[in-house]
Formats: sequence, C-alpha cells, structure tokens
Amino acid sequence: MPFRLPWPGIIRGVLILSAQDVERLLDIDRLVDALADAMADLSAGRASMPARVAAQVQQEDGLLAVMPAHLPSAGTLGAKLVSVFPRNEDRGIPSHQAVIAAFDPATGTPVALMDGTYITAARTAAGSALATRLLARRDASVLAILGTGVQARSHARAIPRAMPDTSEVRIAGRTRERAEALAAELDAAGLPARAAGSFQEAQSGADVVCATTHSPHPVVLRRWLSRGAHVNSVGFNVQGREVDGDTVAEALVVVESRHSALAEPPAGANDLTWVIRDGRLSPEDVVEIGELVTGARTGRSSDDQITLYRSVGVAVEDVAAAALVLRAAREHGAGVEVEL
Repeated sequence: MPFRLPWPGIIRGVLILSAQDVERLLDIDRLVDALADAMADLSAGRASMPARVAAQVQQEDGLLAVMPAHLPSAGTLGAKLVSVFPRNEDRGIPSHQAVIAAFDPATGTPVALMDGTYITAARTAAGSALATRLLARRDASVLAILGTGVQARSHARAIPRAMPDTSEVRIAGRTRERAEALAAELDAAGLPARAAGSFQEAQSGADVVCATTHSPHPVVLRRWLSRGAHVNSVGFNVQGREVDGDTVAEALVVVESRHSALAEPPAGANDLTWVIRDGRLSPEDVVEIGELVTGARTGRSSDDQITLYRSVGVAVEDVAAAALVLRAAREHGAGVEVEL
C-alpha cells in the first residue's frame, strides 16, 4: 500500500527554475539595490539568519554548507545548499555549486526550487559592487581582478557598474595563459581589459582590487596597494587567507555580518580572525555594510584611506536574489511547476 500524507492537498506545485531561467530573470542592477535593503535589514535585526554550517569532505578539500534565512522585507523564507570544491577549477567545472529552496513565510510550504550556482556568483559580485559604490574613491578608474574563475568573470561584469569612469581592467591569475584568455574575453565584450604578469603588477596603481581566489596564501599585500585603494575580497579557504594582516590591520574593514565574518570557518574569514587574535584589529572597529547603507556608521574618511570589504557570503543575499528571480518568474510565466 503506498504511503500517503495525512494532509492531502496542502503541498501545492513547486516551481522549478533552471540556471538558464535564473540568469535570464535576475537583473544585476536591481540585485545591487536589493542587497542594500537586505544588508540594512540584517544590521537592524529585522532578518533572521543563523551562521553557516557545513559538512567537510576532507579528501577533496570540499564542503557542503547550508544557509537559511528569513528576510521579511522581501517576503521570503529560503535556504541555500552550496558545495565548495576548490579543485573543480582544474576540472573545468565551478568551484561553487548550489540550489536554493524558497518557502511561503506564512505557512512554510515549499514554493520554488532554483539553481543557486548563478545566484551565488551574481550576488557575491553584486555585494562587491555595492561595497565599491559605498567605499571606493569617487574618481576610481583602474580595476584589478585577481583570479580567472567564475567570480572573476562576475566581478568584471558587476564592478564597472559602480565605477562609471572605469578606464582599465587588469586580470591576474595563477597562470599568464588564463589571465590572457579572460582579458581577451572581457575585451571582446567591450571592457578595456589586459592581462597582468603578476598579482603585484595588477594591484600597482589600481583604485579597486577584487580578490576572487582560493589561494591559501595572501594575494593582496598592503605594500602592493596604492594610496586610497579599495579592496573587495571574496575568496574562500578554510586553512588560509586571501588578504595579508597588514592590509586588514590598516584598513577600514567592512563585512556583511560581524557575527558571521568574525566566526571560525566555514562561517567566517581567517583574514580577520587571525588579525584579531594578534590584537591588531578590534571587533568593534569592524563595520557592517548595512550600517553604511543606513548611515549608522561612516565609511571612507579620506582619499588616502585603504578600505576592505571582506565578504564571506551570507544567506540573506541568496534569499534577496531568489525573491527577485521568483517575482520575475511569476511575471513572465517562467519555469516548470511540479507536485512533490
């Protein structure tokens, strides 16, 4: 005899949205604005978001993380399951792969299941674009991107939206060949991009630096940064750090959530926690980007100041993006509805 639920008819159809659906429906400019609202809600305590937890796959240096959140302003309750396998870049597949489930916040009923891989790339870059808008010097024009993977591409698309005077995009990676290939791809798309011979060369004279690597060793060094540079760091490595201690100690440090960023990995960032342990950074000095949005804290204080946005990726970003996708899907009749 087949198993039957004791409450027939309660579980309605669930909308399934593919990667192609998500990419077509998600507007990056609207996403940047939606993230500003989400970050403000998070800092004000209006959103519910526990720290990320993960199961480790040690033999592959990988993990599977779960990231739930309730974002009342977006009318969305959701959770992302995301795998992070850095070695995938050598396999020709994304290092981050994900799915996002959305639920009715009034009943808890599942309403949608969508690809989260594109959302992860897009919302991370959109968060950096928001930080660039809030923290970079107004005359910023030279952009350095460290890395040649998915996040490098998404940042190359998103950051110039916050840098209207972008005149040069420099690409640096583990190999010159990958940097040249990405630079050619971006140049063909209309961005003035070129390959740099090293991470140091890319950062020298750059106004905005986007670090998008899985490097266990710092690729952003304070002595390589120019006066008044703004740094976006989004790379993830459980054992290492992407930004050196001198940069963290001397910069205005901005994060999505102090609770998340200052926790131990997989929720937080070694770049910050190690410098705090050394006594070179106080947790109270770390600013949340939502506090900048609302004006509760101040950002850049001079054109000479180094600013650092250290992103660890938080669930309200995914839920805000998913809400935009779901709203657009309903407007355009996208996706396929199935009964669970």
